[in-house]
Amino acid sequence: MIMLELKLLFLLMVANGVPILINKALGKRLARPIDGGVRFIDRRPLFGPSKTWRGLISAIPVTGLAAAGVELPFELGVWVGATAMLGDLFSSFLKRRLGIPASGMALGLDQIPESLFPLLAVRAELGLELIQIAGLVAGFLFAELVVSRILFQLRIREQPY
Repeated sequence: MIMLELKLLFLLMVANGVPILINKALGKRLARPIDGGVRFIDRRPLFGPSKTWRGLISAIPVTGLAAAGVELPFELGVWVGATAMLGDLFSSFLKRRLGIPASGMALGLDQIPESLFPLLAVRAELGLELIQIAGLVAGFLFAELVVSRILFQLRIREQPY
């Protein structure tokens, strides 16, 4: 079961890392905000400018390919990628409501939904127990903070978290 958990942690990192790498590679090219600049009833952006169609569209199939690369079904990877992006959008929505600017840090809120949503989505298919999900969410939170710091040092990420 440890191998499955490592594979899932890898897929979570891929799903959430692809938009960052695409942003570094392409800059502002093709970066269209998902919310189209729409503001919520509180007059704050719905998600913000850093949540783009480019990131969403790239994360989903790349996570599928990553799943196939670690001998998991492509479709499972697509589902992990899609629900990780849904969790990321949920986090951004909440952060905007809390007045946290786009790309602003919110420890836990930045990591939990984007790892919890996909794990809950594949729970039944993979027979995951709640304790495994909790451990994977904690592992993702830690790994995300470490990898984010490395990407910042490599000048791939703009923020060091």
